[in-house]
Amino acid sequence: MTGAAQTRLLTGRLDLRALRPDDTDRLHPIISDPANCAYLPEGPRESLEASRAWIERFAARWAVNALGYWTVRLRAAGPVIGVGGAERRPGHWNLYYLLDRARWGSGYGTELARAAQRAAAALAPEVPLVAWIHQDNAASQAVARHLGLADYGQLEPRHWDGQPMHYWADRRPAPRPGTA
Repeated sequence: MTGAAQTRLLTGRLDLRALRPDDTDRLHPIISDPANCAYLPEGPRESLEASRAWIERFAARWAVNALGYWTVRLRAAGPVIGVGGAERRPGHWNLYYLLDRARWGSGYGTELARAAQRAAAALAPEVPLVAWIHQDNAASQAVARHLGLADYGQLEPRHWDGQPMHYWADRRPAPRPGTA
């Protein structure tokens, strides 16, 4: 890795801080809302305990990867409006963004995703940035387009609980064994 961890990052309108277990009470209403999670194969976190376990799992990955998901706050007023960032997976950075539906359509998703894109590129520019996006999620697809990602289609049709998730990335995926 070539850069330093970005545990706190300020953008024009957002205050991004590394996900922490003490964010659970503020994030649970967002990550448990079925409307916010309509296009996530795993759906909403159904209990406070499930939210806490998810947050603890991804908060711990900061120590391993020097980058991960942030708790997203508005700079001006400070309320938590979502979670997202780039988290290292085998062979790629996983771009993730989930905002409270009351904040959709304001460009916050693009602002968050662009910050994640830059942070990932600063740490390991040779690693592809990938967003798995449901084929019906037009808003998320628009965010990916703003970042310059391309839709390479549904590469894993049997994965994602059978959901039609498309591979959006900043570069063409490497051929998989037996498919070249």
